[in-house]
Amino acid sequence: MAIHKILRRSLSAEKRSNEVPKGHFAVYVGESEKKRFVIPLSYLNNPSFQELLCQAEEEYGFHHPMGGLTIPCSEELFIGLTSHLSRT
Repeated sequence: MAIHKILRRSLSAEKRSNEVPKGHFAVYVGESEKKRFVIPLSYLNNPSFQELLCQAEEEYGFHHPMGGLTIPCSEELFIGLTSHLSRT
């Protein structure tokens, strides 16, 4: 499935800092358990993704508990959005 190629999750904490390829960035997503996703920088230009960033700013300000950008939505919603973005 193409979405799994785009959304590469890191499963080990020691590899996290090394697994972000050029042109991508890592985000943490989930309601209770946060999962790490690596997504293309181009998603930052999309209005739907920008709305998620606004929600993150409202909820966390500039303090993100995971040490990286945390998106306050369900994993299912995030995967649905990024799946749509990968097709456009």
